[in-house]
Amino acid sequence: MLLRRLHDAGIDDVVEVRPATGGLAATAGLARRTDGTSLFVKAFDDPPSPDAFATEAEGLTALRTLGGIATPRVLVVNADVLVLEALHPRPHDETFWLRFAHELAHLHTTTTHPRFGWHRDNWLGRRRQVNTWHDDGFAFFAEHRLLRWLDEPRVVEALDAGDRAALERLCARLPELLPERPACLTHGDLWTQNVLATADGRPALIDPAVSYTWAEVDLAHVWTTAPPPEATGFFGRYAELTGLDAGWRERMPILQLRQHLAVIAQFEPDWGAADHVRATLAPFRPRS
Repeated sequence: MLLRRLHDAGIDDVVEVRPATGGLAATAGLARRTDGTSLFVKAFDDPPSPDAFATEAEGLTALRTLGGIATPRVLVVNADVLVLEALHPRPHDETFWLRFAHELAHLHTTTTHPRFGWHRDNWLGRRRQVNTWHDDGFAFFAEHRLLRWLDEPRVVEALDAGDRAALERLCARLPELLPERPACLTHGDLWTQNVLATADGRPALIDPAVSYTWAEVDLAHVWTTAPPPEATGFFGRYAELTGLDAGWRERMPILQLRQHLAVIAQFEPDWGAADHVRATLAPFRPRS
């Protein structure tokens, strides 16, 4: 399928396409060309929307041009296929992650915005990410990042009435639970598998779902998706560079609720996401 999409896009010098690991929503591969170079290619069997790849490509460009963070060059983008410059696996050393702390801190501290959202909706996996502009970060996060998942069939099945009521209570109390922060440009799907490297070893990001929201949404995603041992120093350096208070670790489960809900909505099994959601919501469940 990927080879056919490449041919349809006018790239007909591909020798082979090898499956790429890590992605969950689309089919992806590394295409080797006759000159020995490689391309990254990604396609859906059944695209969730004609603009799914266009919004992803736009996100890659925004991260690079607005936030100065490395992303792969977009070579082809249309409704059927996304072709990118091939990146490299990240090196297994602490220096790489310390550099990434600087890169991510620069992205978050230099792109502050007066409102929360984005100029259009984009996609988180195969589900639409609603980015309607909002002046209030708490209301934006509650409405468009948490409560929006409650009507998804898999979420309805996974969470009982007490869980749903607890999520609504948590959303009502967000101003008590989280500090007021400005919006900034965020990657939006920053699990560790989306952190790769350029040819010269610079941290590079793929597969974004960008919006202007709280920086800690990105931090929570790295924190809770099994960062490797060499990333230990990343969090302290990022906190130092961005002036995070000492309580940031306690906020991570609340901020990561959005991603856990998205996983429940889209994947079976959910890799423990429902258990994480229930554990985070437990203090907010109605007392019997």
